[in-house]
Amino acid sequence: NGAGKSTLMKVLAGVYQPDAGTVLLEGQEVRFSHPTKAHEAGLSSVFQEFNLLPDRTVAENIYLGREPRRGMLVNKALMNSKTEELLESLGITAIRPTRQVRSLTVAEQQVVEIAKAVSYDARIISMDEPTAALAGAEVELLYGIVARLRQRGTAILYVSHRLREVFDLCDVITVLKDGKVVSTRPASELDDAQLVRLMVGR
Repeated sequence: NGAGKSTLMKVLAGVYQPDAGTVLLEGQEVRFSHPTKAHEAGLSSVFQEFNLLPDRTVAENIYLGREPRRGMLVNKALMNSKTEELLESLGITAIRPTRQVRSLTVAEQQVVEIAKAVSYDARIISMDEPTAALAGAEVELLYGIVARLRQRGTAILYVSHRLREVFDLCDVITVLKDGKVVSTRPASELDDAQLVRLMVGR
């Protein structure tokens, strides 16, 4: 706690403005004044706190503010079909686009948040402790989604306290402590004990 992980993610998402340092995207310095600017650059974020409207459907939440239209009206059929395609591309067939979000489990809501991030055609998706509220089988579901995203070439910035997940999912590990970078190393060069030493300083 207090390492600066969530703050860093909100800087990358355009929620917070940095007061020092630079953000480089493919070698070019970027600064996002608003979350829409981050989305336009191909960067989406999945935060610990869900930003879903419980009385709206899955499709309405995913395309909120970007609904496909037919003239002045929302094209619900197209929105539902696009949502179904999106979920299927992530290996999700149990969640219907027309279901109200309030009827979903916590794990299913997490999936909707990830699908929403993917819907921006994101090249980079940052996930802030996405398994914090999930049980074992639900974590496996998330592993599958992350694997599919990696296969299609999406970069994942995965924030977690759970060391097993870090070693299962990550190619490169960065340790933050008190707002500073302690180390960045290939995961293959570290084990649990070495990683704990970097995290706690002893």
